Amino acid sequence: MWTIPKPRYRNCNSLDTRDEAEIAVNIGGVKLVLYGDVLNRYPESRLAELINCSTLNYDIIYSLCDDYDPGKREFYFDRDPDAFRCIIDVYYFGEIHIKRGICPICFIKEMEFWKIDQSYLDECCKSDLTEKEEELAEIANKVKLILDDLDVVPSVNRSARYQKFLWKLMEKPESSLPARIIAIASFLFVLVSSLVMCVGTIPEVQMEDDEGDLVEHPTLEAIETACIGWFTVEYLLRFMSSPNKLHFFLSFMNIIDFMAIMPFYVVLTLTYLGTTMMDLAKVQQAVQALRIMRIARIFKLARHSSGLQTLTYALKRSFKELGLLLMYMGIGIFVFSALGYTLEQSHPETLFSSIPQSFWWAIITMTTVGYGDIYPKTTLGKCNAAISFLCGVIAIALPIHPIINNFVIFYNKQRLLETAAKHELELMELQSSEDSMVKATRKSGALGALESSMRPSRSDNSIPLIEESTRTLKSKKYCSETESF
Repeated sequence: MWTIPKPRYRNCNSLDTRDEAEIAVNIGGVKLVLYGDVLNRYPESRLAELINCSTLNYDIIYSLCDDYDPGKREFYFDRDPDAFRCIIDVYYFGEIHIKRGICPICFIKEMEFWKIDQSYLDECCKSDLTEKEEELAEIANKVKLILDDLDVVPSVNRSARYQKFLWKLMEKPESSLPARIIAIASFLFVLVSSLVMCVGTIPEVQMEDDEGDLVEHPTLEAIETACIGWFTVEYLLRFMSSPNKLHFFLSFMNIIDFMAIMPFYVVLTLTYLGTTMMDLAKVQQAVQALRIMRIARIFKLARHSSGLQTLTYALKRSFKELGLLLMYMGIGIFVFSALGYTLEQSHPETLFSSIPQSFWWAIITMTTVGYGDIYPKTTLGKCNAAISFLCGVIAIALPIHPIINNFVIFYNKQRLLETAAKHELELMELQSSEDSMVKATRKSGALGALESSMRPSRSDNSIPLIEESTRTLKSKKYCSETESF
């Protein structure tokens, strides 16, 4: 049974009888007795107002509680008893802790109902609240992105409608079947282009030009030109349909797309200028330097792979751990290379000619690669190599677990957000169907009681992700879209 302890000190000489009063409250079926001297510690709270109001003024009483029994002088509240167990602690301890299993956002709604300020919430719970608010903001953004694709509000002119249609076609494969086909085709062009780049370096496949130099096969060049043509058209269409041109230019993935097609046109320009204005040897050197930039197109696969995107975001969140790894390795490389150089100087056939040259030995030893091109020959040098090997294994292993943990957390969070966004859309569809049933009931002239029973109920603990007007308008469109499928 849940009981609230009496205060340890009671002022029997006090002239204020309100401090000696007590009330019985029923919170979601859980009954308990509270004392006035405890509740009046926070006079602006709902319970303090309730114990200080007159029992004959029923208007004030029913504005503070859900129901009241004058015979028992018991006040009823249709609230969460688990949350109230945490809130009641503020009267005794001056702070509130959110217990495990209670939603922080809903708990804040409970605190607002009981008129308890959020400043009494403990710091550890405030951090959880901030994290939940960020998750809700991300869910709201995902829901808005999905609803924006439904074209609830028609564009003002035909060009704007075409621009939005083209943007969905090029950027959102899940929006339609043609968009999915374009995404698959783009993925295949990236693979073919990367394969051509690799095959073109095989000497048996290459051909000799008039000067006897090996060049790429004309067939491979034709395939490369076709791929670049596809990438160029894709980039231009995405740029023309982009709603924010500046954000499009500064996006990391769009920068990669530009770097994937830019070398081809630079090579064409240099080749044309080389035949008229520049030395052909210099042009060939510049062309060879620019061809290596074609490897950037392999990163275009990240645009079509959610796993690669998750890995990128996880690495961004692991900059601290990666910095620690580099710091550990840097210190170890410097220390063990200096020791290796010093200990190997006594050997006449030493391979350690300088400390900077010993850095290479320390790197391949601490990373457990060991090419064998440089190695210690003295006993002390071999002991130093063994210690550097063990320290390298430990230094690499320590930050790996936090990095993997960040990846798993981010991946699970993305799946959770997607599930929550789909659940929100299902609730919107349900609300739209209930609203349509209510309107149908009104048109048929049914009883008001039946109309009120079909009206969707909403408690004050509901968490609105988007504005109600936008939510209602877009839910109707979403419902019609799903029915069409």
